[in-house]
Amino acid sequence: MFKFSIYLLVFVILSILILPFIYTVSAYDLNPLKILQEPSLEHILGTDRLGRDLFARLLQGATTSLIIGFLSAGISSLVGLFIGINAGYLKGNIDKSITIMIDLFLTFPTFFLLLALVSYFEASSLVLIIVISITSWMGMARLIRSQSFAIGNEPYIKILKIANVSKLKIIFKYFAPLLAPIALISFTLGVGGAILAESGLSYLGLGINPPQMSLGSLISDGKSVMDIAWWLTFFPGLLIFIITFCLMQISDFLQTKANQKNLIKT
Repeated sequence: MFKFSIYLLVFVILSILILPFIYTVSAYDLNPLKILQEPSLEHILGTDRLGRDLFARLLQGATTSLIIGFLSAGISSLVGLFIGINAGYLKGNIDKSITIMIDLFLTFPTFFLLLALVSYFEASSLVLIIVISITSWMGMARLIRSQSFAIGNEPYIKILKIANVSKLKIIFKYFAPLLAPIALISFTLGVGGAILAESGLSYLGLGINPPQMSLGSLISDGKSVMDIAWWLTFFPGLLIFIITFCLMQISDFLQTKANQKNLIKT
């Protein structure tokens, strides 16, 4: 299942990035004579309420969702990694302060925190990337903090501290490589979570606004005519499912491998 998920995810991402150069139909052209046409040879995935080609819009919307997902997951993983390592390595008052900050963020349900932050800003891809990053680093930070504590108690780390080796060298040379698998697992989960978060916000009308589009906004556009034009919500929803399913399978595999290595070490 892992290899299948990898191949499928790579195929989907490459298709989303390459097909717009091959399938040159505009995602914005209106055609009142082709409103709500079913999938056909002329329009592979049909048309929407304004006669626009759904396949072209799906490719563009998926590109936006992937950019938001990967960038926000990357930023939140880096923030969580930085905060977690500092908490676990420095310990003491710094660790207590960071733990309190993490607990405060975790007190609020993530999606409601997203809604609160988005309501204060005009939604755009950049705003969504920043907001999703702000609300999704806590789990990563907690995991890294606990692992950093364990690494910090290793004898060789104590020897390095006694030898006055610089903190940055210890962190980047000894902590970061050991914590990289956890960061990768968190990143793969984060991408899927970010795509779902963006889709949920856009579906509620708080995410990407026209003329921009994302997978969530495409589903939102088609929900009012779902009973007569099933394709408008089915294909964007199917693509969200495929991407997030593949990412979850990859994350589960990486986590299983990491756990097996830990068992071997112990």
